[in-house]
Amino acid sequence: MTAFTRRPDALADIAGLGMVVHGDGRNLEDIRRAVRGQDAVISIVAPEGRGPTTVVSDVARAELTAMGEAGVRRIVTVSVSAIEGRRPWILINLVRWILRKPYADFARMERLVASSGLDWTIVRPPYLSNGRTTGRVRSQAGRKDLAHGPYHISRGDLAATLLNLAEDSQHLGEVLLVSEAKESGVLANR
Repeated sequence: MTAFTRRPDALADIAGLGMVVHGDGRNLEDIRRAVRGQDAVISIVAPEGRGPTTVVSDVARAELTAMGEAGVRRIVTVSVSAIEGRRPWILINLVRWILRKPYADFARMERLVASSGLDWTIVRPPYLSNGRTTGRVRSQAGRKDLAHGPYHISRGDLAATLLNLAEDSQHLGEVLLVSEAKESGVLANR
């Protein structure tokens, strides 16, 4: 597995990485170096701050171009559940209003990915926690929001879900909602 980051020192002790490519995601040459020779791309990009931004869509544009050039077909990209989600109502609407400018960029990214012609999956997690990895993840495609809570997922569970999606052909061309499953819930990491 190859990681691409602006901060390679932060990944120094991560097991399983074959290589760390240092660069700026908006720089096409940097992205080309990272994508070359890969089977799939997992993209997790977040803007800094709450102001107007194009960083998420700029990175997506560079990724999609580099993937097309390198013949890499599979992309799994992380967006945000609050783009269309409605639950929990008060919290989602507050977050959507506060983060409306960055969320506009996530929406641009989603449109770029969905129209790319690649084998894409857009993953929309709710609140990301630093909690323990549980292995209990539920997922639903074809919906705008999850019918009930919990409305959170640990970063470890999200990472495992992204890896699983990148390795198979499930959920191609779909927006996938993910969150932690309750103890009695069905495992959705299939």
